Amino acid sequence: MSFEGTTISGKLPRRIRRLEELAYNFWWSWHREARDLFKMLDYTLWRTTSHNPVQMLLEIEPERLAEVASDPLFLRLYDAVVIALDADLTNGHLWFPRKYPDLTDRPVAYFSAEFGLHRSLPLYSGGLGVLAGDHCKEASDLGLPFVAVGFLYEMGYFRQRITPDGWQEASYPHFEPQEVAIRLAPCGEDRMLFVPVQLNDQTVHLKVWQVQVGHAHLYLMDADNERNAPWERELTSRLYGGDQEMRIRQEIVLGIGGIRVIRELGIDPLAYHLNEGHSAFLVLERARELVEAGHSFAEAREQIGATTLFTTHTPVPAGHDVFHYHLIEKYFQDYWPRLGLNREEFLELGHHENDRHGFNMTALALRMCGRRNAVSDLHGRVSRRMWQSLWPEREEHEVPIDHVTNGIHVPSWIGGATHRLYRKHLSPDWIERHDDRTLWERILDVPDESLWEAHAHLKEKLMTFMRERSRRRRMEGSMTPEQVLCSGAFLDPDALTVGFARRFATYKRATLLFHDMERLKGLLHDRYRPVQFIFAGKAHPADDAGKRLLQHVYHTAKDPAAGGRIAFIDDYDMQVARYLVQGVDVWLNTPIRPHEASGTSGQKAALNGIPNLSVLDGWWAEGYNGANGWAIAPGEEYTQQAGQDGADARALYDLLELEVVPLFYERDADDVPRGWVRVMKEAIRTAVPTFCMRRMVKEYTEKFYVPSARRTEEME
Repeated sequence: MSFEGTTISGKLPRRIRRLEELAYNFWWSWHREARDLFKMLDYTLWRTTSHNPVQMLLEIEPERLAEVASDPLFLRLYDAVVIALDADLTNGHLWFPRKYPDLTDRPVAYFSAEFGLHRSLPLYSGGLGVLAGDHCKEASDLGLPFVAVGFLYEMGYFRQRITPDGWQEASYPHFEPQEVAIRLAPCGEDRMLFVPVQLNDQTVHLKVWQVQVGHAHLYLMDADNERNAPWERELTSRLYGGDQEMRIRQEIVLGIGGIRVIRELGIDPLAYHLNEGHSAFLVLERARELVEAGHSFAEAREQIGATTLFTTHTPVPAGHDVFHYHLIEKYFQDYWPRLGLNREEFLELGHHENDRHGFNMTALALRMCGRRNAVSDLHGRVSRRMWQSLWPEREEHEVPIDHVTNGIHVPSWIGGATHRLYRKHLSPDWIERHDDRTLWERILDVPDESLWEAHAHLKEKLMTFMRERSRRRRMEGSMTPEQVLCSGAFLDPDALTVGFARRFATYKRATLLFHDMERLKGLLHDRYRPVQFIFAGKAHPADDAGKRLLQHVYHTAKDPAAGGRIAFIDDYDMQVARYLVQGVDVWLNTPIRPHEASGTSGQKAALNGIPNLSVLDGWWAEGYNGANGWAIAPGEEYTQQAGQDGADARALYDLLELEVVPLFYERDADDVPRGWVRVMKEAIRTAVPTFCMRRMVKEYTEKFYVPSARRTEEME
């Protein structure tokens, strides 16, 4: 992957030279005025570059830049945006520096296999990555000193194409770093930073890139460079690609290489945070550093435990990486003596009773990290039960796994019409105060007509987006006429629209809705109160069961009996997600309880006034209060999954037929569904302050980061 630098700075007139700085800081992606600035610069380019300001500035004509450099309206907005950026980057007025002024010199170091900041930087597959990206953004908003480490995948996660028969195909377009807001990490004058990592008998050299996220820094490791052999360059080519051996090599690089990157950059964190088990080898690298500095392994383990947090994200056993012992021996037989351990002692660190022939990365992280959390209250209870064998002397409720329920980065997911409504009726500075529960009591006083009008506007935007996307793909020849119909051409903007956008894994039960097709057809084809459904999502390329579920949805969508009231949007990404969570009427979620650790898409929907219709799992088990949406709770529990599916499906149909549909279509003389709007308001009031990323990062800070930082200071 080559990088010749950009020609942006040479094109920019002096008066607007800081446009380059703005474009290279993802701060613009969650500040509406900054996005408006780039729209004003060239709206057509903004659209054709998929909202990528770096690519815009590379392609824009110099004459247009000269024109806006003397436009008073443009300059007024430009100056306001630059002032706001400077204020946030100075950050002394923000929450963390004001509350913990003595802890601002050294950061929290955060490690994750994926990061979802914006669709222009395709380093994410789904919820885990989007959560990591939101975490970086909120750290910046709060003034929390924060560095993150991950990979620059040259082909990212796959692009999805659906064949005319409904089968998912994957393609991996090459990533062009020169067109995105990333730069090579600084390393002295005119030098690239390369970090070596030993993988058995090979040394892989990692080039390091830097992404600016407000005042937070994200460092990305890249094996695709001239110092590595062609087969070594593939190491960072794809997210979650390859076999078990490729996976362990990636995780060695993420954990061991990630620690070496921050050391080379001169970063000395006060606390470490592992986002899932992919980076767990970093605890071994930290132990090696301490042992080789003269500590015993027991002393190193104590110090690491006191300063390291591990977050587990899934109660599904297949979601935890387990490497066969022969791979561990291959890559670590020369490593464990440097820890002062023998083979059996080393392997015991990753032992779990359900994985007798493999090394469990979650078990390693749970043993070595002294602070541990799940991502919802229910997930915490499930995790304590799952991992009790690691603490056999303790009762289940005493297992030391806490929980911090996931949240969403509010400025990134709010719709434009909803944002304007909140500014007008709640407070002009509502975004700065959005974790204040008292602020959201004012939503009850917002005129019903105003909230409904804002929602109708966002719903129309969703419908337009779907139509235009299908029209463009048909013109390009990538869609058959039948596929155009499956993608939503017949959807009615006035009909009750239910959204389902998830990863297509079997436990998420995307096809639960199709359990009784006659009842479903009754909902679809009601002459006066029709219901329509929009599906989106990807199956993992190796998950044929998930692909078959997706194919089932697609076949149902193209069946003439569905009448065009079921649609599937292909190639689900952050842009599609924004339109869906802002524009549908109801958010549907049907996981097998308790397999949904948290889920955040429903929180994004609730932020925009969209009620949830969900199984009481993950965050919804905490969020549902009886008035802010609907709970799919059949009242019966079955030992056989088929029986549970049937009971849950019947409960779903009952809710739709008896509560959801009648309430949506019950209108007054002004065509406003007053009862429905009450549910929308309650969803907003209860979800936003409680399930926002601001609350989440503050909770992480006060529960884990600050105690870890204090402990670090004591031990030094």
